[in-house]
Amino acid sequence: MRFIFKTRYEQDIQLFQHSGQVFWYGLLAAVLLVAPLVVSPYVLTQLSQVGIYTIVAFGLMLLAGFTGQMSLGHAAFLAVGAYTEAVLAIAGVPFFVSMPISGLFAAIVGVVIGLPALRVKGLYLGIATLAFGTIVEEVIARAEHVTGGNAGLMVPPVKLFGLAFADGPPFYYLCLFMVLCAGLILINLLRSPTGRAFVAIRDSEISAQSMGVNLAAYKTLSFALSAAFAGVAGALYAHNIRFLSPDQFTVVQSIELIMMVVIGGLGSVHGAVFGAVFGAAFLISLPQVINALKPMLPQALAEATGLQPTIFGAVLIVVILFEPLGMYGAWLKLKAYFELFPFYRKGMFRRQKTFQKSDRLK
Repeated sequence: MRFIFKTRYEQDIQLFQHSGQVFWYGLLAAVLLVAPLVVSPYVLTQLSQVGIYTIVAFGLMLLAGFTGQMSLGHAAFLAVGAYTEAVLAIAGVPFFVSMPISGLFAAIVGVVIGLPALRVKGLYLGIATLAFGTIVEEVIARAEHVTGGNAGLMVPPVKLFGLAFADGPPFYYLCLFMVLCAGLILINLLRSPTGRAFVAIRDSEISAQSMGVNLAAYKTLSFALSAAFAGVAGALYAHNIRFLSPDQFTVVQSIELIMMVVIGGLGSVHGAVFGAVFGAAFLISLPQVINALKPMLPQALAEATGLQPTIFGAVLIVVILFEPLGMYGAWLKLKAYFELFPFYRKGMFRRQKTFQKSDRLK
């Protein structure tokens, strides 16, 4: 196990905590940079999609993992960003203008949704966000003169400074650049007093409020920032898919997004990356695996509707029951096991729940 002996206050807010992180993230960056040279166009398109999901996961991790607020309607923020970008792109607005507007508009919607979070929490907040997602899906379907309704809306390719980023390596590098920017923004935010306030709210609202944290302001801000991440990802999603329809932003997709961060590991930036990479790969490959296995399944099961969401739900339940720390937590346990062998004990990673005692006083 790595022990870091800190002698300066600046070490607490460094971008990388130790040389191991520098090495692994440097290696990951090198692999991603040369990926277009060694993978097929299909894999490159999937990598672009993974990058888009990574940005959404960053925002959802900020809200659920670091502020402790539940959202079951995050696909709605993705839809708001995607349709805003599509409408602006069709109107001829440059991408470097339309993308920030998409994120800003999604953030404004996030503020509206964040207001109920001031009065409800837990399951009730989840139901409120779930209802919001359903409302947005219905509004998109009804607003045919703007969104195209159920007939869909074609999206033109990205043109930036006279250069086309339609698909292939140019669009992949654009997604990679946006992922890097989103990651740096999230890490720097978490190192700031605002990020500390988010974590304080997650751990104990009573304690945070007693320390002077404005719960209403910070909860609303967290919703707005999380929605802005999803809005920017939605802008990229629109140009990657090139065709938008309401059925792409259903409640099922919101659950898939939640599943990504839960599988990756709530409460960690590394968990967001793990969840986006492996979770997105799982989401993309599962329909293909199901289609390949259908001929071997019993007819009643193969023809049953809702097989894919059922498997998603089952995987989510298994992860919550048996590995609540997600894949990043499993990786930490595995690393600690080999570093401390034969002195490793299972209780080393048991979650501390002492803060809940104060919550019971409500």
